[in-house]
Amino acid sequence: MSELLKNDKSRQEKLKEIVKELHEGSDIKAVQRRFADLIKDVSPQEIAEMEQGLIAEGIPVEQVQKVCDVHVKVFEETLGKQKKSKTMPGHPVHTYLKENRAAKEITRSLRRLLKKVSKGQKVDEFEKELSRLKGIEIHYQRKENQLFPYLEIVNFTGPSKVMWGKHDEIRAQIRDFESAYKSQNWTQFNSKGRELFRAIGRMIFMEEKILFPTSLKKLSEEQWAQIRKGEAEIGYAWVQPGNLWDPSIVTVRKAAQGPDNQKSGRSDARDTVIKESFKLDVGKLTGEQINLMLKNLPMDITFVDENDRVRYYSGGKERIFPRSPAVIGREVKNCHPPKSVHIVEKILQSFKKKEKTEAEFWLTLKNRFIHIRYFPLYDDKGEYRGVIEMSQDVTGIRGLKGERTLLDW
Repeated sequence: MSELLKNDKSRQEKLKEIVKELHEGSDIKAVQRRFADLIKDVSPQEIAEMEQGLIAEGIPVEQVQKVCDVHVKVFEETLGKQKKSKTMPGHPVHTYLKENRAAKEITRSLRRLLKKVSKGQKVDEFEKELSRLKGIEIHYQRKENQLFPYLEIVNFTGPSKVMWGKHDEIRAQIRDFESAYKSQNWTQFNSKGRELFRAIGRMIFMEEKILFPTSLKKLSEEQWAQIRKGEAEIGYAWVQPGNLWDPSIVTVRKAAQGPDNQKSGRSDARDTVIKESFKLDVGKLTGEQINLMLKNLPMDITFVDENDRVRYYSGGKERIFPRSPAVIGREVKNCHPPKSVHIVEKILQSFKKKEKTEAEFWLTLKNRFIHIRYFPLYDDKGEYRGVIEMSQDVTGIRGLKGERTLLDW
């Protein structure tokens, strides 16, 4: 057994050597020839573990992300022989695969329409398909907010960090493609379109040949059941899940009830609201009253504790950013794309050192003006106890003029 482990370790080092050579600019074909014996039977899990190992060694996620397409291409022939993961309708992976089939159909349709649109033909059909393509955002959000947190529970974070970065690249490519269309820059329109469709195709390949097979090996049935139960918070792209695989009949162990319970064994914000009253600095409220008050505020509220773990989100009607139950207990830095993590860490450190008392951002999102504020929380002894994030759609507030002193409904 020790010899086998040694061989596995040696094999992983060779796989990492491949990627390092590619990062330094080595030719793909030359690398394939050098490592032919190793490459021919590499498994999806080994590639995912290799990415994890590189990041653990201190190589920045962004660097691994940059050569991700290249190193996958090295293993493409072997991975292409891998069969699709077999799951029953209703299982999260089965739903992802259904969405991928829809994404392929949409990109094929758009690819076919490129030349026609640049000639002023099939414009309505193109705009309809482009609108449908934007549904891929839900597919990616569900991965980021439901699948990735459970991979973090089993200490498998590298590939998901890399993939989140690739999601952001595709998001930017969709915006560039649409911008070229609106400006009628047909040269860019065609090149940006082909680039986008290739990127989506590569993402589908990485999901189906690396991410999903590895996830199925890493996660238990109970964890998949919890993933499935939280998916409706995010929604689905183009399809609805089947019902042959029913999470309600999967035996759910208490230890697998979510990221928070996996780590601490404590209940989270989704538990039954306790009916006892809580004495506050001013007044007294029941758990039910506190819950009703928080979830009906006209804003998104998220609480992160002193250990940088998400403990609560309000989950009300004024939802601005995607949230799902899998976020509870998750490290807050993992709730953001890799390119934003340094900003999150800077905010937290400034609050812990009491260098700042607020962080403020604003942006336009789907024609809405969003105001985001972070405030540190300190107890009576001045000890840092966490941070509260408040996100609010202030589009209407920005447009207010004059005065209203009487009720006018």
